[in-house]
Amino acid sequence: MIAINSMTAAAQAVTTIPGAGAQTGAALTGGSTTPSTPFSDLLTDAVGQVNKLEEQAHTAVAGLMTGSGVDVHQAMIATQKASMSFELALAVRNKAVQAYQQVVGMQF
Repeated sequence: MIAINSMTAAAQAVTTIPGAGAQTGAALTGGSTTPSTPFSDLLTDAVGQVNKLEEQAHTAVAGLMTGSGVDVHQAMIATQKASMSFELALAVRNKAVQAYQQVVGMQF
């Protein structure tokens, strides 16, 4: 859920760029005026959170295998969270690459 929240924050940061969308970032957040964070920082945080979930899944599976009190369902939930966060990060990366390729292909 942490990775999804950071990706939502990243999407909201993109809409605060002038001309990026019809709504402003304040309109999307319910009118709150929060200081803007650079997009690169949001992506770095998202990748860090994906890595953290991967480490938690690895620890849970190792605990399950060694019999150190980790239940099967806890290990499965941890691995599914890590898998979903990785798939989301991969989808965002693919969209960013696609957008970059479209910009490069534009004729001025």
